[in-house]
Amino acid sequence: MDVSIKKRTLLKVIVLGDSGVGKTSLMNQYVYKKFNQHYKATIGADFVTKELQIDDKQVTLQIWDTAGQERFQSLGAAFYRGAECCVIVFDVNAHKSFEAMNTWREEFLKQADPDTPDNFPFILLGNKIDMNGGNSRVVTEKQAKEWCAFRGSIPYFETSAKEGYNVDEAFLCVAKTALANEQGCDLETYFQGISESLSGTEQKRFCAC
Repeated sequence: MDVSIKKRTLLKVIVLGDSGVGKTSLMNQYVYKKFNQHYKATIGADFVTKELQIDDKQVTLQIWDTAGQERFQSLGAAFYRGAECCVIVFDVNAHKSFEAMNTWREEFLKQADPDTPDNFPFILLGNKIDMNGGNSRVVTEKQAKEWCAFRGSIPYFETSAKEGYNVDEAFLCVAKTALANEQGCDLETYFQGISESLSGTEQKRFCAC
């Protein structure tokens, strides 16, 4: 057997959020470096994969895109189980999508039923920061960070799938977080270590990862 194949780690990541927040666009920008203004709504679920190296680990990131307008039960609890990380996406220009994050998080924990729900890793992405030059924004970075801080210092990234802004950085954090969870690391210490290693410039762009 090829040694590189033998050592490769498969990491399952679920991406959640209301319909239209840009989940599919973010995934396609990350994997294919493409943006399409006219994506059709995802029906059920689909996934893309990305191979990368983290330190000395060969990793295959399997990123699952789910339909934002559908209830979790329609896909079945088994679909969500086995995930190493959950990404929640909201549109900074749509307050309703921000308010829905609690429901997405709670429903994921209910359906995925992880062994330690209080410690399960989530990452939050505030997407579409490019829209109208930022003038139509209704959710501030401060509000998003406060939401994250209240729930155990969830890492937060502001992204633009259209411009490709912060997309690679966000998903690298997703991959590292998923790998740390898969290996049974103390995620609180892990996040703290990454945060402390960031330069001042980097901390302005994203937090905690």
